[in-house]
Amino acid sequence: MRVIGAGLPRTATTTQMFALEQLGFGPCYHMRDLLADLESGLPPWEAAFAGHPDWDAIFDGDRAIVSTVDWPSAYFYRELIEHYPDAKVLLSVRPAESWVESMCKTVWGLFHDEGSVLHHVSEARAAVDPLWRRYLALMNGMNWEPETGAMAGNHASDAGLAAIMHRWNDEVIATVPAEQLLVWDPAEGWEPLCAFLEVDVPAEALPRLNDSRAFCEGIIGGSLAAVNEWWDARDRPTEGLHGAALS
Repeated sequence: MRVIGAGLPRTATTTQMFALEQLGFGPCYHMRDLLADLESGLPPWEAAFAGHPDWDAIFDGDRAIVSTVDWPSAYFYRELIEHYPDAKVLLSVRPAESWVESMCKTVWGLFHDEGSVLHHVSEARAAVDPLWRRYLALMNGMNWEPETGAMAGNHASDAGLAAIMHRWNDEVIATVPAEQLLVWDPAEGWEPLCAFLEVDVPAEALPRLNDSRAFCEGIIGGSLAAVNEWWDARDRPTEGLHGAALS
């Protein structure tokens, strides 16, 4: 492991994944890896959250991981820098106002916005998909639970969420040795990241990937697919509501 991402979700972590892999620091572990295979991905992260991590099994298995960004790995940045003491640490940041707006439309909304389709479709999936239910439980514990959540506290207001963001960033800066850490806003482009990693700056501009609409598209689409699969596989009745014939 050469680079450990310590930034919160919605700090352009997909862009970081792309950047690190383009700069030669791939494969990069990202939330996409867990979501792509919940069945095998959940158990080691559940064990880590319970206090029994096996980092070598997670990162040094069939595909030796060179860098990691986003949840769930960033939640464990303290443990990871102890296990990989020579790795550099990347703290991605963004302005509080835009981070809060993005969080409310995506990660926070998934769990707490009872007026959103995102929330309700995800809950419907959890009712029929045990793996998704376990995933939500793990993320709830890592994000919002008072004793364990990195974003626990007054997260129901914009000001409260912004304070939580600042708290996390301040903790990372206070924890990681300054010579090992880069605090990076991806809006700054390639130059600070490349200088930190001691590599050449690519000719093309740093892209912006996985905006809020893309997040919602993926979660809602995946949830609808799971619910539809359950619906198609159900034990179908012989008649509909009030005795109506079924086509």
